[in-house]
This record gives sequence, structure tokens and C-alpha cells, in this order.
Amino acid sequence: MNNLIEIRWHGRGGQGAKTASLLLADAAFNTGKYIQGFPEYGPERMGAPITAYNRISDKPITVHSNIYNPDYVVVVDDTLLESVDVTAGLKETGAIVINTTKEGEEVRKFLKGYTGNVYAIDARKISEEALGRYFPNTPMLAAIIKVAGIMSDEALLKDMEGSFKHKFAKKPEVIEGNMKALELALKQVKKI
Repeated sequence: MNNLIEIRWHGRGGQGAKTASLLLADAAFNTGKYIQGFPEYGPERMGAPITAYNRISDKPITVHSNIYNPDYVVVVDDTLLESVDVTAGLKETGAIVINTTKEGEEVRKFLKGYTGNVYAIDARKISEEALGRYFPNTPMLAAIIKVAGIMSDEALLKDMEGSFKHKFAKKPEVIEGNMKALELALKQVKKI
């Protein structure tokens, strides 16, 4: 892992991009990393575009600003590809991870000439299969951790099981579904 990894999340209000960025920060922190996880809001309403950020490092992080040149970008809702420049500042040595069912060339036409790695995952299908409802953030969390190599699959699953047991203490029935969503996403994220 590089000394500093910067990730920018693009989603819509209510899809869990902010929650996923905070879960990623917690998971990385639990492996001994220094972390930052924070959202940026425009209009605070359901469905409005939101941006969230993560910094993960082996050393203390001294910068405290938005991320303008991320190593990785996560797109939780592929409809944002048409209206938001998700590749702005994205390093060619990094990657973009998109929740989509579209194929390579269909996706790349929205990426403004970005020539770096592009990964796709069908977070809708995974979350509906595992949770019975559309919650894309859990599969997207697993996908970015896999693509960026932030931690091993085993470390992620162990940490998230503990996190889910705490977060869903009053709803234990959702723990199994979230764990299944993570496992499926780790296997199904693919380079396109």
C-alpha cells in the first residue's frame, strides 16, 4: 500500500456513500492506519448528488481539505456519469469503481478520456439478492477495498462483522445480509 491513498465517492443522498466512506475509515483505522472520512454536501435532500472522501495512510495525515486529485473514485450511482465529472483530477495510475450494468465502451464514453483502470460492479443485484432491498453502499465498500488493496478480504470481513454487530445490535437480522453483500461484491467486482 502506498503511504497515502485518497478516495473520492460520488453518490446521491440516501444511497449510503457517506456511510460507506465512514465505514471504510473505521475499517482502515482498525488495521492501524491513519484515516480521514468526511462528506461534502450540496443541497441536503434525498437524491441530490453528494461527495464523500477518504484518506488512508501509514503515517499521520496533515492535510485537511477536499480531495482534488484522488487515487480512486467510487461512483455509487451511474446516472451521475452524465451530470458530474467523476474523473476530475483522477490519477491515471489509480482506478474508478462504478456501480453499473453497462459494458466497457458504454461506460468509457462518459469518462472524458480517462485512460486508467475502470472497474464495474452490479451493486443493485448484489444488495437485492443479499438484503432484499437496494442498498448499494455495502457492495461498493467491498469493491473499493478490493480494487485499492486497502486490506485483505479476510480482514475486511472480520472487521465489518464486528462493526455490523455493533451498528445493528437492535436489528441482528440484517447482519447476515450485509455480510453476504460484502462477500458477493469481493468476488464480483471486475475490470472492464
